[in-house]
Amino acid sequence: MINLDLSEQEIIRRQSLEEIRSLGIDPYPAAEYNVNTNTTEILSNYSAEKNNFQDVIIAGRIMTRRIMGNASFLEIQDDKGKIQIYVKRDNLCPGEDKTLYNTVFKRLLDIGDIIGIKGNVFVTQMGETSINAVELTILSKSIRPLPIVKEKDGVVYDAFTDPDQRYRQRHLDLIVNPHVRDAFLKRTKLTNSMREFLNNKGYLEVETPILQPLYGGAAARPFKTHHNTHDQTLYLRIANELYLKRLIVGGFDGVYEFAKDFRNEGMDRFHNPEFTQMELYVAYKDYNWMMNTVEEMVEKIALDLHGTTEVQVGDHKINFKRPWKRFSMFEAIQHFTGIDISQMDENQLKETAKKLGVEVNETMGKGKIIDEIFGEMCEGKLIQPTFITDYPIEMSPLAKKHRTVDGLVERFEAICNGKEICNAYSELNDPIDQRERFEQQLILGKRGDEEAMVLDEDFLKAIEYGMPPTSGLGIGIDRLAMIMTNSQSIQDVLFFPQMRPEKKSQKDDTSKFTEAGIPAEWIAIIQKSGHLTVESLKGVNAASLHNKLCGTNKKHKLGLTNPSIDDIKSWLEKLN
Repeated sequence: MINLDLSEQEIIRRQSLEEIRSLGIDPYPAAEYNVNTNTTEILSNYSAEKNNFQDVIIAGRIMTRRIMGNASFLEIQDDKGKIQIYVKRDNLCPGEDKTLYNTVFKRLLDIGDIIGIKGNVFVTQMGETSINAVELTILSKSIRPLPIVKEKDGVVYDAFTDPDQRYRQRHLDLIVNPHVRDAFLKRTKLTNSMREFLNNKGYLEVETPILQPLYGGAAARPFKTHHNTHDQTLYLRIANELYLKRLIVGGFDGVYEFAKDFRNEGMDRFHNPEFTQMELYVAYKDYNWMMNTVEEMVEKIALDLHGTTEVQVGDHKINFKRPWKRFSMFEAIQHFTGIDISQMDENQLKETAKKLGVEVNETMGKGKIIDEIFGEMCEGKLIQPTFITDYPIEMSPLAKKHRTVDGLVERFEAICNGKEICNAYSELNDPIDQRERFEQQLILGKRGDEEAMVLDEDFLKAIEYGMPPTSGLGIGIDRLAMIMTNSQSIQDVLFFPQMRPEKKSQKDDTSKFTEAGIPAEWIAIIQKSGHLTVESLKGVNAASLHNKLCGTNKKHKLGLTNPSIDDIKSWLEKLN
């Protein structure tokens, strides 16, 4: 029986596929296809006077077709762009057999098929640079039609723009919206620029475990898994900080890692459960040195991507030119609220938060409350790149105590376009102080703070051997890519973002239909007509259902004996 889940176009394409095979043509050949150019190279460098590109081999996907008599046009798209192909019957089929043009090209090929073309470049009478095809090879037959995006007089119709569908079907998004590639090309340039900067400084790129027996290095909820052989609970890392610091203990002066990290938290346009960050640790440096390094590195990235330090992000033009503005956290809160919270205790902070309309609860300690106040009242107002420095000690269990101000640590975050893009410390290397900080985190965890850190005994043992003064940095690649590509959502800079499960329509098992007295051969057709459950058939008009079933039987050439209206009435009566 024909698969009723297939659309009419899918059925036709499968029939075309079989006919292509019957002609002795392999629609999915295994042999290498030796492409020698691409669309951009041709369109940028072809010269009629030079008469170059006279023996080109190119491959791409058919995006449009204009089929005429003995000569036709199509447009193919490779990974650089689109180019017009001129296909003349007698050029493609110089002998008496015209099957390749008359049958294969005109009737059996479809938009979405991937083909190879050999030919020579010329300019049409309309002035369009094109390829005159002398050979055509089918490289992959498409059996599912693409969304057709139409354009006329500069106006786009039927665009594939639904964000949910674009993110779920990124392959389609890249095919029919090729402009989205630009963000991903820039993202790769961004990481290449960053890697070049760090390598030129002499730092070593390393890899550390993703599966960890304890999660640490950040305040976040982890994903949990199980190692069957060892009967051991493991966690997907929330950060790679504690492993990189072990390498500093081991004697490396500078190490960095582009890390996939995982946090079991909510999703929005700034957060994805799986994300990329670069962490850097350099011995004998402090957070002041790291601020200068971040400025230098991000300025370089902007120049490498845009040729300027000024980047348009939404309605704002952001300038990454050094030096960036600097505020302590308390200074920023006082600047934006007019309130000095630097000497407040936990109860006073809670009262202040309530006055400011900032939501807090009993599980929050002093540091968490300050963080909430800053996040609600300050962060979104910092558009130009700004360093926020000198955090309360309660907020930063892995940072070194401030050298001159009690109760603070040497930490900074860079805020840009209202969001944090990096976090850095003068790293805590006093093992006794570090143990006490971890123990304070355990107390917060017992109070109900799900993001409190756990005590990592192996890490504490490592720094007990002695870790040199070190500065560490974590910079969010996804966030920075959003800014550098003027993207409104993190999903726009991730090829395959995590998506909520699609809602699926409830569908009864076939046994429920047979129990209701409906013949088995008609169940799939009834469900194809939109009645996925037995309940949905109650109250249905018998004549209308009769027309749908008989029409589907005829359209798909199923060869079933059509039921009478009385038959259908009897099925429906049993349901009521």
